[in-house]
Amino acid sequence: MAAEDARMHDLVVYGATGFVGRLLAGYLAEHAPEGMRVALAGRSRGRLEEVRAALPAAGRNWGLLEADSTDPDSLRALAESTRVLATTVGPYARYGLPVVEACARAGTHYADLTGEVLFVRDAIDRCDAVARETGARIVHACGYDSIPSDLSTMLLARRAREDGAGGLRDVQLVATARGGFSGGTIDSMRAQMEALQGDPTLRRALGDPFVLSPDRAAEPDTPQPRDAGLPVRTPDGRWTAPFVMAPFNTRIVRRSNALQGWAYGRGLRYGEVMGTGRGPLGAVTAAGVAGGLVAAVSAMSLAPTRALLDRVLPAPGTGPGEEAREKGWFRMVVDAETEEGRRYRATAGGTGDPGYATTAVMLGEAALALVLDGDRLPDRAGSLTPATALGEVLVERLRAAGHTYEVTAR
Repeated sequence: MAAEDARMHDLVVYGATGFVGRLLAGYLAEHAPEGMRVALAGRSRGRLEEVRAALPAAGRNWGLLEADSTDPDSLRALAESTRVLATTVGPYARYGLPVVEACARAGTHYADLTGEVLFVRDAIDRCDAVARETGARIVHACGYDSIPSDLSTMLLARRAREDGAGGLRDVQLVATARGGFSGGTIDSMRAQMEALQGDPTLRRALGDPFVLSPDRAAEPDTPQPRDAGLPVRTPDGRWTAPFVMAPFNTRIVRRSNALQGWAYGRGLRYGEVMGTGRGPLGAVTAAGVAGGLVAAVSAMSLAPTRALLDRVLPAPGTGPGEEAREKGWFRMVVDAETEEGRRYRATAGGTGDPGYATTAVMLGEAALALVLDGDRLPDRAGSLTPATALGEVLVERLRAAGHTYEVTAR
């Protein structure tokens, strides 16, 4: 990476005029240390000026940079101007690869909010080797998808190692939350369905539980839980349903394991579900969630029904008001059994709508870690995950920001 003083900025927020981009900029204006050189980037200088004017006082003198994902020269200049770039511009499969490529070539650390498996696979194939050569940390999935999943599993594996309990064997995350779907997330799902229609062979890649592995041939033949199973009642009386982000989060966690030489355990079986409560209401809710997901995927697979959904689902760049965001929360309970039969539980949680408020905190702290904590981060470069790029440093930062990350023996 180029010398720090050769860069005009320490951190650039690309996509600052979007809904989550504005939230991220606001968070950084309140939490970035004095003297950090931050800039806002996007296609329209006029809109960037509006965003900057609405920021807390600390952000009102930040620089503004015009850049467009369809203009390679503007992206190259953007990447070369900063030490770290955080991007909220999605769908990433549509707009993101040129940004990753520019950062990898420039040796610029990068963080995004993607929840798109195919985009991450493409970014690995195109940019991992280049980023390792230049020293760039390319960190995908730095929001609600997939920081809680990734960091919780990392903490469970560490605790098991410290206790001499062996590697992780069976791990299941149960997600509960209050909040709305992000328009950007829905747009990403829509883009992925369109890609599948254009190339049916991509379905095979999406169905591979180890599709993001750095070495697919070396992966163990450990059967993995289904991403979209039927509603299930757990032994303690809770009902669970398929979790919409399990097909992405699980692959990020498995990539983290493989990037660390399968340090979590070569026999790791990792799955995620959504908690729907107890009793008859929990059962009905679980059935409704499972049926709703099947219907949504079917509807997005067909152009006519996709057009109907576009009329009622949140549009990209939109989101709930401040009061609604503040009422949101998330909690993830991750139960693990080790190779020695020991049991542990990790809990991750936070207040604020997970798709917006807490995601802005997560991406903000990930970006700050890349800027400020380089000497404490894992000594890795290339296409990484939150756990492998930021590890314990990010856990510490998120705890300080009010999020919970705990591990207990059971």
